[in-house]
Amino acid sequence: MSAPAAESVADLVRLRAHHPEAVAEAAEARGRRPLVGPSGRLMIIAADHPARGALAVGNDAYAMADRFDLLRRLCLALSRPGVDGVLAGADVLEDLLLLGALEGRVVIGSMNRGGLAGAAFELDDRFTGHRPADLSRQRLDAGKLLLRIDHDDPGSLETLHTAARTVDEMAALRLPVFIEPFLCHRNGGGRLRIDLTPAAVTTSIAVASGLGGTSAYTWLKVPVTDDPDAMARVMHASTLPAVLLGGEVGGDLDRTYEKWRAALRLPTVRGLVAGRSLLYPADGDVAGAVDTAVGLL
Repeated sequence: MSAPAAESVADLVRLRAHHPEAVAEAAEARGRRPLVGPSGRLMIIAADHPARGALAVGNDAYAMADRFDLLRRLCLALSRPGVDGVLAGADVLEDLLLLGALEGRVVIGSMNRGGLAGAAFELDDRFTGHRPADLSRQRLDAGKLLLRIDHDDPGSLETLHTAARTVDEMAALRLPVFIEPFLCHRNGGGRLRIDLTPAAVTTSIAVASGLGGTSAYTWLKVPVTDDPDAMARVMHASTLPAVLLGGEVGGDLDRTYEKWRAALRLPTVRGLVAGRSLLYPADGDVAGAVDTAVGLL
């Protein structure tokens, strides 16, 4: 007997209220695929921002707060040719499961969401999302963790230590883990700033690659540096497979596409993980933005 499925986004509430067991049933019934397909490349849509309270897109501080709208955009993006899967928190992934949007897709669970955007404790980034055991039980395909390091913030040490132990747990379960590392600092107003200089990105890659007792199941999720021409040198810091992260790119998406295109030609870069820039493009054309990104691969 097949698991109950939501026929529409509006139907999710009824299904969650009357059949909460449907989430586990849908996870068990989901058809899976290898993490990396025949092309050897990955195109992943990211939507794990809401669980960390990061709801802004451009000048709209609450663009991602409308869950019904976000799900419509995600379902459209996942339906486009060449899209391999999605990265999100448990609630979003479960909505997509119930909508039947994850069949045959790569599903990556977001793990540490405790470093709420703008909080004083942002760098003490606790693992409040998926645990390795959850990923395994729900038959998800990988996990992702965010590793932000500020040499002046003691909270970074707890995150670093917990990330290392999580790498060990994921390896024991033979589950890939994508590490998204950054060096960062707070400006005079206390706002957290990511350092995208080649030196900082190189250092963050070196630190992330060495976490845990084995790197056998570790992938990297890295930004393009503020000097795109330095990416070839930066990516020599590790032999681990890597995907580029999209991040918030502002209005100049064409320039961003060109930076991605060049970095995607590097030998360790195996794909792209992008979210807001594709789900909320300035012209509103989600399908067009996704198709263009797929074409870069």
